[in-house]
Amino acid sequence: MPTSRTPWIRLHLTALRLLLVFTVICGLAYPLLITGIAQSAFPRQANGSQLEHNGQVVGSGLLGQNYNLPKKNPNDPKEQPRPDPKWFQPRPSAAGTGYDPTASGGSNLGPDDAALTKTVQDRRAAVAAFDGVDPAQVPPDALTASGSGLDPHISPAYADEQVDRVATARGLDPAAVRRLVEQHLQGRDLGFLGQRRVNVVSLNLALMRLG
Repeated sequence: MPTSRTPWIRLHLTALRLLLVFTVICGLAYPLLITGIAQSAFPRQANGSQLEHNGQVVGSGLLGQNYNLPKKNPNDPKEQPRPDPKWFQPRPSAAGTGYDPTASGGSNLGPDDAALTKTVQDRRAAVAAFDGVDPAQVPPDALTASGSGLDPHISPAYADEQVDRVATARGLDPAAVRRLVEQHLQGRDLGFLGQRRVNVVSLNLALMRLG
């Protein structure tokens, strides 16, 4: 004989069955299906756009990296990083100590912030001295971080600015280094979205292979 508790029990059993069904569909079947499609159609992208050198993964085409000289005193936490002149340098990063994927984000400083203004001025002077150019020629992306702090791209202007410095540091023909930059120049997505850009990680990997 039915009791007043019967509808309550039935509702909960129905809810439990639906929970199990949708857990299997959304938590197992769907992710496995999408993973299978991605691995079959886009294996490189599905695995993080990994970049390899001599059979070893050295980075990702999606994440920028720092290219600094080793610390003079590894035990000194106050020692500031020094960019390595042999590599194309990325734009500044506000993610942790720089390009830290666990601390992705921007500086959150507004354009009128005094600290940001001073930081940009200091960066302009440092980049100009490092690349041997007039401070007025330093492009904006050499002075400001991206919103994520992980963007591996720089503008063609910033890449071109660094050619002579990289060529001199490596004893290479500037024309050969400039051709390498041109080979890694990416156009606008679909021909009209975004800006022309150069992936610093891919470019430096090609530079490593060049010599």
